[in-house]
Amino acid sequence: MKFAEFKKAGHWPTLLAAFLYFDISFMAWVALGPLIVYIVRDMNLAIDEKFTLVAIPVLAGALLRVPMGLLADLFGAKRTGIVAQLVVIAATAWVCYFGLPSKLSVEIFGLALGIGGASFAVALPQASRWYPPQYQGVVMGIAGAGNMGVVLDTMFAPSIAEHWGWQAVFGVLLVPMVLILAYYAYAAKDAPGERKPISLKAYGTLLRDPDSRWFMFFYFITFGGFVGLANALPLYFSVQYHVSGVAAGLLVSLIVAFGSGFRPVGGLIADRIGGIRSLSMLFGVVVAAYLAIAFMPEGPAASTPAGWALTEMPRIAWMSVLLFSIGVLALGMGNGAVFQLIPLRFRQEIGLMTGMVGCAGGIGGFFLAKALGIAKGMTGGFGAGFLFFGLLALLGFLGLAMVKVRWRTTWGAASGARV
Repeated sequence: MKFAEFKKAGHWPTLLAAFLYFDISFMAWVALGPLIVYIVRDMNLAIDEKFTLVAIPVLAGALLRVPMGLLADLFGAKRTGIVAQLVVIAATAWVCYFGLPSKLSVEIFGLALGIGGASFAVALPQASRWYPPQYQGVVMGIAGAGNMGVVLDTMFAPSIAEHWGWQAVFGVLLVPMVLILAYYAYAAKDAPGERKPISLKAYGTLLRDPDSRWFMFFYFITFGGFVGLANALPLYFSVQYHVSGVAAGLLVSLIVAFGSGFRPVGGLIADRIGGIRSLSMLFGVVVAAYLAIAFMPEGPAASTPAGWALTEMPRIAWMSVLLFSIGVLALGMGNGAVFQLIPLRFRQEIGLMTGMVGCAGGIGGFFLAKALGIAKGMTGGFGAGFLFFGLLALLGFLGLAMVKVRWRTTWGAASGARV
């Protein structure tokens, strides 16, 4: 791919604006994950309740993606994106000043943060519609790499919370939220062409297509795994390996950086060797990583109440970090591979499919975080939760083997791109 040709093929200011918009929205969406240890410190909650709280924004974001897609098709992606971001900014400012005094207030705030997660249904179609089929993998990978926001969350939020209190994190977050919204309002443009509002009936029609259900299942595994781990791992490392909140945040920022940074690479590789082939290999890596993690033992208790510092962590914790990094890298690249295929199959329905597939991915993230909490509460360990999602990744691998011949000989052959 030649950069000069790619730059001329679409509208790069919109692509950049979509990336930044999704980045800051994702930061807000997953903000509870690295902060939950601090927010609920005095609430006396069981471990499964804590995992449920970090999963609420994920579920809300998933369920709101279809309505957000409908609004984007009806009023335009740019207008919808601006209004949605204003709502998230208002909720963040409220919490910055008034705090979260109860479990119910955390749950309500989680629902508001879900609007940030639903931005997926705005940013990705807005960027995709500007570019021809041969660039869809890299375009959707770049726009989707906005989930790099979770790296910044987990890297800096615990340190800010330790020094100035967790409410200060949301005060800091407000600054880039306002600045990026201003740039998005200035630079982003909706692609030319008549906008066709889509009804709920159209979603039902598309849902009856077996290919749409396969894509939803694949993204349930890849994006669900990524966002579920991004939210759950800070708490997981605090409980399983007894590390401090700051150390847990730094570890998770390292892990999710692989998934975020390599999403565009996954799309680029899928453009070159085909999404089916690349996704099959990545599912194999995910299965191996989940299975290995499921049998990792708990780490030794820390010598101080605050937990192990980063430089004091036991070797078993670092081994876990390595396994998670490999698995999340494969999940992130898998996200890019899935969205290399979707525009080739559903070019005219990309807005609908982005909402539906994004919804499935978010629900996958909710179930992963929830499954880990349930497993810990029922068995005393997290292994059963990871085994369950390892099995799902294996089913994804087998599902690709079932559909690959039909896909390559039908819409794949007609698309002119590698499938």
